[in-house]
Amino acid sequence: MRRLFPVPDPTPHPDGKEWSLAELAAAYAYPAPAEYGERGAWLRANMVSTLDGAAQHDGRSQPISGASDMRIFGTLRALADVVIAGAETVRREGYRPARARPEFAEARQAAGQAPAPAIAVVSASLDLDLDLPLFTSPLVPTLILTGAAADPARVAAAERAGARVVTAGDGEGVDPDRAVRALAALGHTRLLTEGGPRLLGHFVAAGVLDELCLTVSPTLTAGDAQRIAGGPGVEMPHRLALASLLEEEGFLFSRYRRA
Repeated sequence: MRRLFPVPDPTPHPDGKEWSLAELAAAYAYPAPAEYGERGAWLRANMVSTLDGAAQHDGRSQPISGASDMRIFGTLRALADVVIAGAETVRREGYRPARARPEFAEARQAAGQAPAPAIAVVSASLDLDLDLPLFTSPLVPTLILTGAAADPARVAAAERAGARVVTAGDGEGVDPDRAVRALAALGHTRLLTEGGPRLLGHFVAAGVLDELCLTVSPTLTAGDAQRIAGGPGVEMPHRLALASLLEEEGFLFSRYRRA
């Protein structure tokens, strides 16, 4: 892997080896809390896209990913307090609880973090398979973000299964701004969303996304797959600033922050 921006590396790596996890963690470190803003948390998204704009192939992101992308995926999870995902993405991608990574154990302990990030599932209906390991055997209890109008019986069932249900909206759905604030109130200030596209679109439209980590996969799929963000549009495009750009085996790993 080599850095293309802000300061280009002359070679992929001085000693010819791949970047260590510590080097990746330093490259993707969260900003200081002083930069979080009045919501008290920093929300970054991690997504992958093909050259022709597809965020999925056959409904899943794995076919357009690669080994380096997965190393960065794991690193971003290891840096986060909580990973936010939409219920449909949880179902399609077969989400499991985040695991503790020995390589990051010391750093997480020093930062006051749990051994692994919690998974926060965004679901208005709470139509979830509560027998999945995500709910039955997480290292850190799984969170469910929902609206105040959620079915009380399903809320009770989720809580009996060990999940923590967090109200983040006045109606059936979740308000993105309230979701960020609710997680911050629980002590989760380093937030990571992995989508899917509809959830990311809602975060973008609400103006609460602070950073986008976008992997550009050197692949073409054609078809009618979703882009990385869907859902409601914005009145004016949101402009982000390029913070860093890495490359390996044709994959581009970009990181954009709010300007």
